[in-house]
Amino acid sequence: MAEFRAPHAETAKWTSTPGGPPPTARPIVASTCADSRRKRAFDIVMAFGALMVFLPLLLTIAVLVRLESRGPALFRQRRTGLHGKVFTVFKFRTMTVAEDGETVRQATQGDARVTALGAILRKLSLDELPQLLNVLRGDMSLIGPRPHAVAHDEAWAKQVTGYERRFRARPGLTGYAAVCGFRGEVKELQAIIDRVQSDNEYIDTWTFGLDMKIIWRTLPLVFGDTRAY
Repeated sequence: MAEFRAPHAETAKWTSTPGGPPPTARPIVASTCADSRRKRAFDIVMAFGALMVFLPLLLTIAVLVRLESRGPALFRQRRTGLHGKVFTVFKFRTMTVAEDGETVRQATQGDARVTALGAILRKLSLDELPQLLNVLRGDMSLIGPRPHAVAHDEAWAKQVTGYERRFRARPGLTGYAAVCGFRGEVKELQAIIDRVQSDNEYIDTWTFGLDMKIIWRTLPLVFGDTRAY
């Protein structure tokens, strides 16, 4: 069973090292891990129920995003999912840009690209709510490794051993790495190493009960996670 842990107090400086795993973030994986009929049924029931409950809020946010700045209410970006398959993730647009190319710059604290409303949405993780649609479509699960932009996957897979093993499970709205503190901006190489190790530990020790514990530990992070910006 995975044990919840905290980030290291000290991390190594970001450096790109030669060698390492092959430069690919989309391997072909034969089997699916951290999965069961009960998990998928739970995803469908909870995602559909949440969409119905939050529908007025979702519509309100969509209107406010459109009124605040030019551009669509929803932000779409390619992410790497189960078995390395690329899918389109849905989020509320929180920036004045919509990057989805070979280079994607992560949001940083005080990022000028983030709108005033976007800062609130990101702080409360409300920008992630449209991903409930991804859960219903089967691209994602409620619990699993957080999906990264394809550009980030391709870069980090070259530097972190075992990176491709995190694609054995559907990516999640929240996950073991997130509740252990390994989320947000990646400032040092050690930060993504810790995240990948946590993702693989979750997959290797998965139980439905572990998912329930992760959901419980996610709730206080909605209002108190200092890494959400």
